[in-house]
Amino acid sequence: MKITVVGTGYVGLSNAALLAQHNSVVALDISKEKVDLINKGISPIEDAEIQDFLQNKKLNLEATTDERLALKDSQYIIVCTPTDYDVEKKFFDTSSVESVINSARKYNESATIVIKSTIPVGFVQNLESKGHQKIIFSPEFLREGKALYDNLHPSRIIVGSDSKEAQIFAQLLKQGAIKKNIEVLYTGPTEAEAIKLFANTYLAMRVSFFNELDNYAELKGLDSRQIIDGISLDPRIGQHYNNPSFGYGGYCLPKDTKQLLANYKGVPNAIIKSIVRSNEIRKEHIANQILACNPAVVGIYRLTMKSGSDNFRASSIQDVMRILKSKGIEVIIYEPSLSEETFEGYELSKEFNSFKEQADIIVTNRMSEQLVDVQEKVYTRDIFRRD
Repeated sequence: MKITVVGTGYVGLSNAALLAQHNSVVALDISKEKVDLINKGISPIEDAEIQDFLQNKKLNLEATTDERLALKDSQYIIVCTPTDYDVEKKFFDTSSVESVINSARKYNESATIVIKSTIPVGFVQNLESKGHQKIIFSPEFLREGKALYDNLHPSRIIVGSDSKEAQIFAQLLKQGAIKKNIEVLYTGPTEAEAIKLFANTYLAMRVSFFNELDNYAELKGLDSRQIIDGISLDPRIGQHYNNPSFGYGGYCLPKDTKQLLANYKGVPNAIIKSIVRSNEIRKEHIANQILACNPAVVGIYRLTMKSGSDNFRASSIQDVMRILKSKGIEVIIYEPSLSEETFEGYELSKEFNSFKEQADIIVTNRMSEQLVDVQEKVYTRDIFRRD
């Protein structure tokens, strides 16, 4: 069957690669550069499995910028466009999703539209009230840099409908996966939307918990790792998602927690609002610890969130940098993935050895072997040397 995937970020390209093993898939994107790379078998994003699939797997996959070509005659149109959180409206900006739906119906009235983009609770129900039909929300639970791996080995498949089209779509995802006996849950559309936001907010809560534990240990002169090891051996807590960081960031957690908090308007809560605030407090604490060292020049080693990912969108280090700059501290950045001279007004250092020499303190969210020779001037809260 012909399937169209709109958007070729982590979600879109991983779904396209997964489904192109057994179906004819067209990936639609507004970026000609990304489209050309995909058609040459080169991944425009950093993901080892996606790159392997594009180079070595027999995929029926074509990328294009042509809307009509992509959308016409498809049985399924999967929407994977970004939905940023609008801080003024306190709501996701769903304009890209709505635009795709309008284009889809212009060229293809019969296709089932599956939304993979994160949307507010009640979005599909609102569309249905306006007369839209055959629209399904199916949340994704993918890690940056491991998106296709997580699609090949999914923790679960959730589809916000129990229609025939929804069941077929779930089977398509299962067909492309390596993992067997995958749990599939069919829910109402609004429940599926809530599952996505609550799942990511729980993960943000866990990140915040271990970061606040680390705040305490750092200021009290305690060994943070010993405390975390001790509590993580409890199987109810577990030894995962427990490595302190500068705060949660990236594509999902910051905007999803804020959206869920906005959806809580009129509903009693304490934890949800505290998760959002805790992340801000953590970044303020990190900045204060750096300022306490009285540096003239602070070097930021990598804007990316973690190894194996090329994403630094909403990375927590950027908020730390803004605080330092507001205090009159010179901030320089070493980020080899950027070719420009500056990044948002900060100097980009091109030569690594010069960067190490110029910085009085080097700040990194995750420790790297590149920094071992100057570890005496490195500030990090990376305890386990892993993501």
